[in-house]
Amino acid sequence: MARRIAVLGSTGSIGTQTLDVARRHPDKVQIVALAAGRRAEEAFAQAAEFGVHYVALGQEPEGAEPPAGVNVSVGAQAVADLVKLPEVDVVVNALVGAAGLQASYETLRAGKVLALANKESLVVGGDLIMPLAAQVDDQRRAAGIAPAHGPAGALMPIDSEHGAIYQCLIGEAAREVERLWVTASGGPFRGRTRDELREITAAQALAHPTWNMGPKITIDSSTLMNKGLEVIEAHHLFDMPYDRISVVVQPQSAIHSMVEFSDGSVKAHLGTTDMRIPIQYALSYPERWDAPVQPLDFTKLGSLEFAAPDTDTFRCLALARAAGERGGTLPCAMNAANEIAVAAFLAGEGTYLGIAECVEAVMNAHDVQAVESIGQLLEIDAWARAEARKQIR
Repeated sequence: MARRIAVLGSTGSIGTQTLDVARRHPDKVQIVALAAGRRAEEAFAQAAEFGVHYVALGQEPEGAEPPAGVNVSVGAQAVADLVKLPEVDVVVNALVGAAGLQASYETLRAGKVLALANKESLVVGGDLIMPLAAQVDDQRRAAGIAPAHGPAGALMPIDSEHGAIYQCLIGEAAREVERLWVTASGGPFRGRTRDELREITAAQALAHPTWNMGPKITIDSSTLMNKGLEVIEAHHLFDMPYDRISVVVQPQSAIHSMVEFSDGSVKAHLGTTDMRIPIQYALSYPERWDAPVQPLDFTKLGSLEFAAPDTDTFRCLALARAAGERGGTLPCAMNAANEIAVAAFLAGEGTYLGIAECVEAVMNAHDVQAVESIGQLLEIDAWARAEARKQIR
């Protein structure tokens, strides 16, 4: 029976690649709902191609007409309502930024499987999301729909690093896991000094050496903030203390992450640098479907390099780790500040090095609290954004 999927952020990088997987496996994947921000015409074209009846948009479609039979809703609540549809089994959350948190929360509250590409859901709201995921795992086991072996699959990470760790951990005892190794390409500016980064432009920062991603995540990759967010995610996803999560630069991006065990053994997940592989695994688990891309040719790979990240030059990684270690609402404030600083840099209003300076200033100004509710996090998110706008340099 085909898995019925809602794709949130369907016109973005992860969303369009999810639809590529659906095209390859029409007998296994049925797209039943789509959500997009501004690109209504593109979303409507997707709806027409896949026979989708439900589309949620971030704003009113101007001039774009939906196909016949498509129910169109607008606004943040429309996206939340989409995930509750009885026709939906799995929600792919590929929304960008903190806006994805509410959708993740509502997906799990509705008892649906969450295929998560929205980093901020766990960075900002991991303390709320992971207990919900555990409840849905229990429901899946009780209903007899969880795999006989391995995780129950309520929350599947769509991320090359976390998807790699997820697979390396299957069949292993948690008590025997010594360390998680999260790999980083190092971005386009690996090896440069702070002085060499002062005049960096958005166009230069958007030229990622190995991955094809959206603009916000590409900038985050260049500052290593993306890796800091992934460390926080790994802490929540795998219940791992921060002092046992390490980042290693692996420029070829062939090793997507590794798990070290108590006996000194290390499992590494290798593969082609194409996001359709982790997307497909998140949808197919516990099965493996035919590869959506050409497999890695080890005879042509050449050497594999490893290095420690330069956290003095690329300070966002250290700032994100510090926010995660302190915990509470600090990651929420840190993440909101980064979103504002990155948007300002992309718009030509802020500097590259100013991104880390803005994030640190907001973190220092934040009064950290324990995480209590989505509403509380939204208030802190709004405060941090306003504070960050004062700090743009």
